[in-house]
Amino acid sequence: MGMPPEASKPSGAPALVIRLDDLRDARIARFLEEHLADMRRVSPPESVHALDLEGLRRPEIRFWSAWTQDGADEALAGTVALKRLDEGHAELKSMRTAAHLRGRGIAAQLLAHALAEARAAGHMRMSLETGSQPFFAPARALYARHGFAPCPPFGDYGPDPASCFMTRGL
Repeated sequence: MGMPPEASKPSGAPALVIRLDDLRDARIARFLEEHLADMRRVSPPESVHALDLEGLRRPEIRFWSAWTQDGADEALAGTVALKRLDEGHAELKSMRTAAHLRGRGIAAQLLAHALAEARAAGHMRMSLETGSQPFFAPARALYARHGFAPCPPFGDYGPDPASCFMTRGL
């Protein structure tokens, strides 16, 4: 049995080691602070839904970090998390690729990993919130390529012109 198409490594993408993470590594803390700073820079305060370290440590959230290997050195390439909304529904959270590695297929690998993990956990749907601003256009395009379609707000979200809500079945 082969890997599902979305789980295959994109051509030219660096090999990643993706591991369930306990969020104790200082490199991850810095990476997530950069993520929050970007979100605060491009989104109105009431529309920043990115989670900080404490938010990501909640029991309903599983968090993975992705690493590239260069000899004996490893470098943080990206992150992704899943938040359990209910038995059949998960939310994609904290999807981020290191700025210097963007456009190399890392986000596609992280998304494939999250989709596989959501399926393995028995979820039947995955949803996400991302920004509606031009900064988020590459993310929205990636999600659309992987079967996500616009949807109404879900979970605790309400209508927000700075947010784009997307979902797909698993």
